[in-house]
Amino acid sequence: MDTRLDGWSALVTGGGSGIGLGCAIRLAVDGAAVTLAGRSEDRLAAGVAAVEAAVPGAIVRSIPTDVTDEAAVQAAVEAATAVTGRLDGLVLSAGGSETIGPVTQIDTEGWRRTLDLNLTGTMLGIKHGARVMARQGAGSIVAISSIAGAVTHRWFSAYGPAKAGLDMLVRVAADELGASGVRVNSVRPGLTRTDLTTFMTGPGPVLDDYLSCMPLGRIGEPEDVAGLVRFLLGPEASWITGENISVDGGHTVRRGPDLSGVLEGLFGADGLRGLIPSPTPDPA
Repeated sequence: MDTRLDGWSALVTGGGSGIGLGCAIRLAVDGAAVTLAGRSEDRLAAGVAAVEAAVPGAIVRSIPTDVTDEAAVQAAVEAATAVTGRLDGLVLSAGGSETIGPVTQIDTEGWRRTLDLNLTGTMLGIKHGARVMARQGAGSIVAISSIAGAVTHRWFSAYGPAKAGLDMLVRVAADELGASGVRVNSVRPGLTRTDLTTFMTGPGPVLDDYLSCMPLGRIGEPEDVAGLVRFLLGPEASWITGENISVDGGHTVRRGPDLSGVLEGLFGADGLRGLIPSPTPDPA
């Protein structure tokens, strides 16, 4: 089997940094033309430079994209398709959290933004990317989820549900799109070293607890995740669809992390177990 990706065109959302950039570099190494999409033009420029440095002669371009904006997502899909006339691979890596804390104290707008970014953004990518792939009769989509969507992470009460929803969206899309030769899977990274996880990957009790939950006992690197994404996108995985696969050093065989040492200072011990101050009686 020829496992190179020469002649492929791939779109990577969240491609300017972190896991998305790691995936873009891996795809370019194997011969794919890569389009990076993301909100920050500076990060996209740095991402393009990183791909070119890692893979001299790579075909790589970028397009500013807010994945919660349907018109912008459609434009990104069109831009990636225009490179070769096809869209062979789609990596949906844009995500993050805009609120953290006890469920009794969730910031409602932060909840909505978190679901919009992780779940709606993924839906829009599948919606428009799969249209192109279904017409071709082939294509592969991989969405970046999280082990927080599969294993309880206390106080990740917006992010975890958003990723759980993403995993089910992937399964539904795989069921629908298989008839057109389009595969859809998700990858659930554990703690991975990126700009967004600095507060957890630095030395201290949070990192110590994470490592105690991992049989393999080390932080993941973007390359670890990119290896699985590349496999799922490529011809080697031609009989795999509708799967949610963890890449986490074995973290999901144990338990979610304990962030109480960090969050207790913000919410208090009572707050972390759901108690909130009683309203002050009106003296009138």
